[in-house]
Amino acid sequence: MMPSYTTLFVAAMAAATTSAFTTTITSTQISSSSSALSMSSSAPELTKQCYLDGKKIRGPITPLGNFVLVRTKDTLDATDGGILLPDQAKDRPTEGEVVAAGPGKLHPHTGVRITNPVTTGDSVLFGKFDGHDMNYNEEPVTMIRDDDVLLYYRGVRMTLANVIPCRDYVLVAIEKQKTETSSGIVVAETVMRDYNACEGKVAKVGEGRMTSTGEFSTPPCKEGDFVKFKDYAGNEVKIEGKEYCLVRMVEILTSIPV
Repeated sequence: MMPSYTTLFVAAMAAATTSAFTTTITSTQISSSSSALSMSSSAPELTKQCYLDGKKIRGPITPLGNFVLVRTKDTLDATDGGILLPDQAKDRPTEGEVVAAGPGKLHPHTGVRITNPVTTGDSVLFGKFDGHDMNYNEEPVTMIRDDDVLLYYRGVRMTLANVIPCRDYVLVAIEKQKTETSSGIVVAETVMRDYNACEGKVAKVGEGRMTSTGEFSTPPCKEGDFVKFKDYAGNEVKIEGKEYCLVRMVEILTSIPV
């Protein structure tokens, strides 16, 4: 007896449904396997153990507000012959690389966020006694504020071309003090050893201090101007063998255009 058309149609529909169901299960299994492999490959990164001052912590440090985590590095000077020597002036600013930086602090009156001037990977210069020293993943680091940053740059070492004074700082090329008076008397160099210069030519100017509205104030001087500033107000730094001084804009007494 020949099967009816209805029987053949039902059999064909059953076969198609079984094939589609099998294909769906196979695709789902493949997708699940891929997700499992993806999760297993990222698992080591998620479970990476971090240490702070010898103690295990849940994960990497995330600075809050205007804090900046810096990995300090040795500062070396080079002689004319190319020989590298450690910096003998221990009271000079400390140099380091930014490991992580917070988003910036909120102004206490307006609520405007004052963004952090540096980001991960920047090299920064900050005061020797600024910040809080820690040991993070078995290497020395320092947690500082963005206000502690004197200047920052990108590159292997500081050059006049790549340094940027931070916010309201001005980089001043120090005028060398004369060792001879107007009457011709020569002053011994030992007498001038502790002399702190408080004048010079502006080499670079920061973008200005950020106001409560999130805008930058206008700098009181520009590159090339001759300035005088308060005694002991600056932070000495040597760039490419030349002496400079980083001074806050509020410490500048007078600016003389050249």
